[in-house]
Order: sequence, then C-alpha cells, then structure tokens
Amino acid sequence: MRKITLVCFVLMLLIVACTKDKMPVLVELDNQLRNLVAASAPDGNLDFYVLPQENDYANIPSEPKNPLTDEKVQLGKFMFYDTGLAQSALKPSGMGTYSCSSCHIAEAGFKPGNFQGIADGGKGFGINGENRVKDNDYDESELDVQDARPLSLVNVAYVTNTFWNGQFGATGVNIGTEDVWADDVATNRNHLGMQGIETQNIEGVESHRITINKEILDSFGYTEMFDQVFHDVDEEERYTIETASLAFSAYIRTIISNKAPFQNWLKGNESALDYESKKGAILFFSKANCSTCHYNQNLGSPEFHALGVNDMYQQPSYSTEESDLRNLGRGGFTKKEEDLYKFKVPGIYNNADSDFFFHGASVKKIEELVEYFNQAIPENSKVPASQISSKFKPLNLTEEEKKHLVQFIKVGLSDPDLIRYKPNSVPSGKCFPNADPQSLIDLGCN
Repeated sequence: MRKITLVCFVLMLLIVACTKDKMPVLVELDNQLRNLVAASAPDGNLDFYVLPQENDYANIPSEPKNPLTDEKVQLGKFMFYDTGLAQSALKPSGMGTYSCSSCHIAEAGFKPGNFQGIADGGKGFGINGENRVKDNDYDESELDVQDARPLSLVNVAYVTNTFWNGQFGATGVNIGTEDVWADDVATNRNHLGMQGIETQNIEGVESHRITINKEILDSFGYTEMFDQVFHDVDEEERYTIETASLAFSAYIRTIISNKAPFQNWLKGNESALDYESKKGAILFFSKANCSTCHYNQNLGSPEFHALGVNDMYQQPSYSTEESDLRNLGRGGFTKKEEDLYKFKVPGIYNNADSDFFFHGASVKKIEELVEYFNQAIPENSKVPASQISSKFKPLNLTEEEKKHLVQFIKVGLSDPDLIRYKPNSVPSGKCFPNADPQSLIDLGCN
C-alpha cells in the first residue's frame, strides 16, 4: 500500500512539474496569439472578435426593417422546426414531414448531416441527419434539394449577402448589381431593400414548400403569436410568407456561437484553449493565412474566391446538373466574367460538427479541408487557372502544424451547446425536425 501511495505521489510531482514547465510556453503562446488576433481585426482591437450573447439584440447585427424582439425570435424558432407547416409537399407522403431544420440541424452545426439537404421528398434522419435519403415515392426531379451544399446558419447575422454567390440582399456587395436583380424571381426580391437573410427567407419559405396562411396558423396555434408580433401589420397582410420570413430571420440572427472555446479565450479565460488549439490559432492568424480571407467577426468575409473545387453534379448526388448557374459562383449572378467560379468565404464556427465542405461538398473531412488549402492544387479542371484566387497558394505546413490547425477548427471554434437554440416542442405538437415514418423511428417520436 505504501508503494502504491509513493508511486502516486511521484506521478503527481511529475505532472505538476510538467505543468509548471509548460506554463511559460502557454503564456508566450497567449501573448503571441493576442497580438496576431488584434492585428487581424480591422480596428486593431481583440474585442472585435467577441460575439454577443444570443439575447443581446442591441449588439446582434440586424435588418433595420426587422428589429429583434423576444416574441419574434420565439415565433421564428417554433416555425423553423415545426413540420406541421410543411403543407405544400408535392406528394401526400411528404405532407407534414419536413421543416427548415431538415437541412439546418443544430447538432450538425446548422448544416445538413448528409452531403445534400433534403426537405420535401426525403425520409429518415439517423442521429444528426446523416441518414436522410430520397423517399421512394418521389422522382429525383421532384425533390426539394439544392445543387450547392447549404451553408451553416451559425453567426449568419454577420453576413449581409447570403448564398454561395451572394445573390440575396440589397446592401453590401450587391450595391451596384441592381441591373441583374430582375433576371429571376429569387433575386428580384432584392428590390424590397433588405439584407440577405430576410430576402432569402422570403424566397425560401415558398421554394421549400412551407405553407403560411391564416387557416394553417389557426389550426396549429400560431395566430395569437402573429397577432402579438405583427400587431402593427394590417390583418390582410399579417399572416403571410413575408411576415413569417421576418420571424424566421429574427430567430436565425440569434444563432451565435458565443460559447466556443476561442470566444471564452477572447473574453479572458486563457485556459479555455488547450495547447494544441493555441498553436493552431496562431497558425490560423499567421502562417496558414486563414485570416486573410476569414477576418470578420464570424471568421468569414464578404469576399468571393475561386479555389477550383468540384461542383455537386460531379459526384453522386440528387437532381444536380452541370448547367445549373450556381456552378458558376458569383459570376452566375453578376454575369461578369471576372466573377466566374468565385464563391463566398463562409464563417467557419462549428464547421466541424458535420462533414462535407465547399459548395459542392467535394471535401469530406476537416483534415482533408486543411490539406486542400495546404497543397493548393485545384481539383476541378473546368475552372480556368486564370480565375484561381491569388490567395490560394501552398502553405507548406508540417504534419504537426496541420494537426494543430485542425484542432483549433474542430475544438477551438466549436460551440458545444448549439442545441440550446432548439425548442423542446412546437405548437403543432408534431415530431421535428422531420416527421416521416422512418424519422419518427430514428428520433424516437411517438
């Protein structure tokens, strides 16, 4: 017994000694990281990257025409998850079986758990949406799927122009693109003069086959909430896709990754990041050049770059085709040759919560993502070399450095509690985020 006690005592001394030996190194890393982060911030201030609390409406970026309130956010949250509103399905088997959260799953970083999001025409869920597949009742052409991988909704309040090509939103980078807004129904909604989230949701509620009208809202218990939130809107216009989209947008703007370890480190808790994450963060803001594109508060930016990645149609996928304008990136929207094959720089918080990256979901894992940037070899031969971004060049990271960078992205930038943005139930009382027979089993719904 005495031998065991002595051994344990010696081990404790070694652990304490190692920790003390490492302390100066950690302090040095913290100082180095502070300087790099501050240098990356447009205002030179470390606090620039501190994200607000989800109920701090005064500091969450919002659309002036859509002020945030508790009641509006709660309404948007309910509708976002409520499968009862899915009343415009193409087939009887799809009625009331999907929701916005079929493709934006909290546990998957508010992205699909599978490579493609399927709302109407999908079945199954799995654990985090990874088992969502085509329902046999639907032909591929009838599915509500996208030719581009849905972007995460985490910290999207900081994005003024949404979609991979930035086509939604009347402000930001779309000022001066008014001549192309009338080219299709979707972008024509930019004439409403609002930012991307609100504009895209007006289009999205309809295109994703969600039904909003007085009859539906009455039957599922939403009318009183609409009356409270939109009391200043005439009754003839109160129970519509337009008002519903404002509530959806208000909720989405409050999905903030303020509990990520990097956020806690920014607020002064130096132990929030482990040694490997600190090394990775230093690389992010220096040698790896990540912050040359990912420099806004959400670690995204309004920039568009051609990285030569494959499109969705170039791999097994549902209802995708080479002719889709989305494969042309920003140029498919602006019609400018210099914008061809350039895609939005997304925010990267909680990106590691699910696999599949870039607009074509061609890169499967975070490790592969880092390696793609490290080698800087375009994979899509259809993208001319002349279009490839000048920022896309080999990083020459060592194996150890790549592991550190992966650790920062996977752990340091992941809020571990995104499920706080899910409701416990929805007014319709239905299962969510999906309610098809297989999902009922997967989700344990009665």
